[in-house]
Order: sequence, then C-alpha cells, then structure tokens
Amino acid sequence: MLFGRTKKNPIKLPDKGVKEWVYTTCGYCSTGCSIEVGINDKGEGVASRGVGGADVNQGKLCLKGIFEHELFYSANRGEVPLMREKQFDKFKEASWDEAFDKSASEIKRIQEKYGRDSFAIVSTGQILTEEFYTLGKLARGVIGTNNYDGNTTLCMASAVSGYKRSFGSDGPPGCYDDFSHTDCLIAFGSNLPEQHPIIYWRLKQALEKRKFPVIVVDPRVTMFAQMADMHLPITPGTDVVLLNSLAHVILNEGLEDRAYIEAHTTGFEEYASLVEEYDPISASRICGIDEDTIRNVARLYARSNAAMSIWTMGINQSTHGSDGVVGINSLNLITGNIGKQGGTSLSITGQCNAMGTREWSSCSGLPGYRALEKEQDREDVAKFWGIDPEFFPKKRGLFQTDIFPAIETGQIKGLWIVATNPMTSMPNTPRIRKTLEKLEFMIVQDSYSDVETNEYAHVYFPGAIWAEKEGVMTNTERRVNIIRNVLKPYKESKPDLWIFNQMARRFENGKKIRFPDKASEVFDEMRELSKGRFLDISGMTHEKIEKNRGLQWPCKDEKDTGSKRLYEDGVFQYPDGKAKLIPLPFVDNNEVPDDDYPFWLNSGRVVEHFHTRTRTGKIGNLNKFSPTPYMEMNPDIAAELGIEHMTYARLTSRRGDSVVLVQLTHRVGKNMVFIPFHFHECVNRLTLGLLDPHSRQPAFKQCSVKIEPIVQQEAAAIVNKAARTF
Repeated sequence: MLFGRTKKNPIKLPDKGVKEWVYTTCGYCSTGCSIEVGINDKGEGVASRGVGGADVNQGKLCLKGIFEHELFYSANRGEVPLMREKQFDKFKEASWDEAFDKSASEIKRIQEKYGRDSFAIVSTGQILTEEFYTLGKLARGVIGTNNYDGNTTLCMASAVSGYKRSFGSDGPPGCYDDFSHTDCLIAFGSNLPEQHPIIYWRLKQALEKRKFPVIVVDPRVTMFAQMADMHLPITPGTDVVLLNSLAHVILNEGLEDRAYIEAHTTGFEEYASLVEEYDPISASRICGIDEDTIRNVARLYARSNAAMSIWTMGINQSTHGSDGVVGINSLNLITGNIGKQGGTSLSITGQCNAMGTREWSSCSGLPGYRALEKEQDREDVAKFWGIDPEFFPKKRGLFQTDIFPAIETGQIKGLWIVATNPMTSMPNTPRIRKTLEKLEFMIVQDSYSDVETNEYAHVYFPGAIWAEKEGVMTNTERRVNIIRNVLKPYKESKPDLWIFNQMARRFENGKKIRFPDKASEVFDEMRELSKGRFLDISGMTHEKIEKNRGLQWPCKDEKDTGSKRLYEDGVFQYPDGKAKLIPLPFVDNNEVPDDDYPFWLNSGRVVEHFHTRTRTGKIGNLNKFSPTPYMEMNPDIAAELGIEHMTYARLTSRRGDSVVLVQLTHRVGKNMVFIPFHFHECVNRLTLGLLDPHSRQPAFKQCSVKIEPIVQQEAAAIVNKAARTF
C-alpha cells in the first residue's frame, strides 16, 4: 500500500540565466553573511545566494539578502550630482567638478569666517572600511574639523563606551561560535529573529545539538521571547537595576569566580559595596521582575560552566545604555565568562560596517583605535600621513547627537551628511527639520536622491551602492570580509572612495597626504598602521580574506588565520592589564508614563526592513510585507479607548503627534505600544531622545505618549499626505 502522494511536485526555482557568480558580502546588517551575486550574459545582477563554505552563514541568507541584487536597479538611484543656491529651490544637474568646486569653496568660506569646527561631517556605518579610513584622513588631516562623527552614535555608541570603560578598549570579545559552547544565554533587548535572522539561525543550530537555557530580557513579547525558556518583561530603562541585583545574588551566595576576579580585575570592593544595595526584593519593585526570578537567573548563570550575554538596541538606546553594557561586562567578569569558549559579552552590532567605522574612520579619535588625547598617537599618525601633528585637535569634538544642537545655536554653519538619513533616524523629527533649515550649506552624499534629508541639501553627491565598489567590512564578531566589485556604478554615481579623494585634492593638506585610488592600496596603509596594535590586521590581504571567507582580527602575520576570541590570556587594555569592575548607581531620569501620557512607547526593527527604508522600501518583495507604519497595541486597553483592529489612532507625545495604523496583539502590555522605527512619517516625531551621559546615544526606547481614536476619513487624509511628502 502506498501512503501519501505517488507523484511529488518539487519546488522549481526560475532560471534567471546566471552565467557567473561573483563573491561579495551582504551590505545590510552586521551579521556579515558571505553571498554571491549572479550575473547574466547581459552583465546584469539577477540573483543572490549564500556561500556554503562561509563560516558565518553557511549558505543561508535572510529575506533582505535574498533580494539584495535588486538594489542595483531600485527606484530613485542618484544619477548625477545636483546643486542649488537655496534650500527648497529646484535642483539642477551639475558635473562632478562643479559640485566638488562649489562644495570645497563653501567649506573654506565657512571655516575662514567662523572657524575650522564650524563645518561638521556626519558619516555612517554602511560604507567600506577603506572608505571610512579615507574619510577620516580627509576630515582629520585635510578639512581639519573636530566636529566629525558617525551615525553609529545612534546605535552602537553605548556598546563602544561600555567596552572601553570595562576592558580599556572597544572590540567585541566573543563570536558566533560561542553559541555552540555556552551553557546559558541571556539576551538583553535583542530580538534576533527579526534583527539578525542568520545569527538567530546559528543559535537555533546550536540548540538542536545541545540544549541550554535561553533567557530573554525585553519589555515586549518578541519572537525571541516566545521561543525562550524564560522571558523577563522588564520595565523599560531599568536594566542596570536588574544587572546589579543579579550580581547581588551571585556575590551574596558565593557563586562568583573569586580567582578570576583577583587575577584579572580591579575595583571589586567598591563594586560589591554598590550591588549590596540591590537586593532582589527592592530591585523587583523598580525593574518589574519578581525576586524569585532574579535569584533563579543569577544562580543559573553563575553555576554554568560557560555563560554568555548578547544585547542589541534595547540596552544601547537608553539614558543608561553605557552603564547597561558595563553591567553586562561586570556580570561576566565576576563569573569568569570573558575570553573563554561559550563565555562572552557580545554586542550584536546594527549596521553592516559599524565595526569598520569604529576601528578606522577616526570619528572618535584616529585610525586603529588611537586617541586624539594621546600625544604619541597624534605624532604617529601625523608622521605616517606626512603632516604637522599640531594640525590635530587634542581631544574629541562633538558627537552626532551634539552636532545638531550646535547647528541650532549657530556654532555649526555647514554640514556634510554621508550615507545616513537624520530626517528619519534622529529623535524628535520636528526639531531636526528646523535645525537643518538653519544651515548655510549642506552636502548630502547618498545612493538615493529621494532620501528625506536631501530636501535640505545645497549639493547632492550620488554615491555607488555596496557591490558597485570594492573593499572590506567588519562584522559583529570582528570578522573582516570582502566586497568585490560586482557591477559598475549606476550612471554617473561614484564610489565613496573616489568622492573623498576628489574632495581632498581641493585642499592644501590634500596635496601633502597620499590618497590612493585603489582600495587594496588603502588597505595596505591600514595594515601598516595596525601592526602591533590590539586590532592588528597586518596578516590580512584582500585575497587572503576572500579565500578564507573572512578573517577575524587580530590576524598578525601571513600564517595567521585570525582569532575567534579576545582576552583569552586575561590581559585587558588598561595599563595594568586588568579589567575594571565599576559600581553603577541607578539614576531614574527616564520620561515615564503619567496621567497625561499614560503609555510607554517602544520602537524596534521588523525583519523586512532596514533602518530608514532608503533601500528596502524600494524592493517589492520586502516592502509588500510591511508597506506602512503600524502600532502594536494591547486589545484590552484598545477596547477601553474605543480603538478597533486595523483602524487608525493618533499618538501624541510632548514633542509631536503621529497617526498610525493599529494592530491589536497581546505581545505588548496594557501600558505599552510598539512601532517599527523605519518609517519617516511616524515614530521619531514622538521620541524624546535624552542622551546617555557617557556615549551620547539617544534613549529612543523611553518616552511616554497618549493615544486616542481618530475619525478614519481624517486619518486617511493625514497618512496619504505624509506618504506624499518629498
């Protein structure tokens, strides 16, 4: 007897006529997947696939990676440079020379009139590392402004700050392989299935081979929380309280690794004295996690042979973001879970090359984790570049989040925006709109001419997209992987490296400093500057990177195949070689719900989209699943307010208001709503954006709103108008 179908109809993939597959690396999130783009006989990119032999993704791709080749032909790509005299005038096409000459002239005019730091540059986490290094050369060594930063301040600055405070240097100490060796995982404010699907697949793969507890700390019942063994629905902004209380239990019950603490840390007595104040009973009243759960999690974590912590924006985007990272690091230091298989503090980075900008862009200092505050670092780089070290400032200038207020107050008169979109990504959109209107001159450099911030530009530079150029990127686990030039840049758009080089030649110091045209030659400079340093990449070449499908730094010589983990020897980057245990008192400076604004507003990512939808909003197979802003709302409170499923409601904060489609779900509690952050016309009209004092990162996750029903015809008119804006 036959059971089931006697004839099967296998899935057939359409033949797209691929004649050649070209190796590259995905340009979306920080996972760092190796992919290949299929080229047909017309020289067109027609398909994308994962690379089976790559360690990171082992042939897998998420939804965005599968359709990444469609970016080559997506709508509103920048075709030629554009110029206009005044904001809101009609753009006119220009030659590249005209655009560069105008821009250089305006930069010089502003600096001569108002001072060198009156012109600012805000970069990205999405161009190639050789381009970051070259932009840093241009900003620090040629234009000479100290007000230069990247949009990674909005996502990873707290991780950077926390690593530096605890370990003496930036640099995630662990890797994806740790999932295969850990005995316990805590994820703080991370929704891996939607934020980083391939990293989530790596975790699930590890769990299939060996079961271990997964604990998710998140105010919302995310997809990750639903699969976890334990979900801790924490009160927003109180992670430091929970972390201090976990440490309290560990130390009070003698579960700490005393030998590791004594050999490899300083500051234990002060740290222990502080966490003694955070007993689980007191802590539970603040963080919303019951005392028995706090004790259970602390014991589980400390008694594991190896335990690891991961986090994303739920920790970083807080007024206590840097402290939260320090608290995670301290939890792993007191349990001996740094520098060992399965034991780590691993920040899951946001953008594809946020690590590259942290390492080589000179935003926070000078290339290769060098500091402007250190005289030797300034002298070493100045000598290498061939300029006077006195040209460099003696300390770091403004962060991105401080640059915009400085425009408001007239300190900054000119701005160059590179591959970022503050009109959508910055909190308090109405304030940013008014701020940009005050600029005397602004350059927007982007692959898309319809990016919202371009509405305020005087000059537009069309940049090539990810695989229309060549170079490397660094992923979450410090893996350097290569982007190969798959296709020529679209029309008159140009690689960012070329744009920076051309601009440099219009300044005096640009004639003194060498600006190589080839990415491989730029990489050779970076290799030389990295020798003997913490992030040593001197053993890498473009060819070796491609052959190995990526290499993790440090990689110190030609025989070296990279390092999976940092601090395996227990030596940290402070002068005494020890990590710091830092006491963290909780200061409750959040905006919290009250009678006037009774709901927490939370924001985050959905799997179909990336950041401000500049790219994914143009890809049909991505945008169709999430084409419009929406709000997750608890059905019980919605019924009390007279709001129905799939109708519109108005949200109002102390900054502004927004009309949004309502989806009813029990994934959020009765005192909270959730909105994806990708949409220009929505969430950042409401957010407060108080800044972390250490990292200057905004607290996107912590603000309060009120909600009211709205006449549906009025709502439709508002939404349609917003969709047509620019």
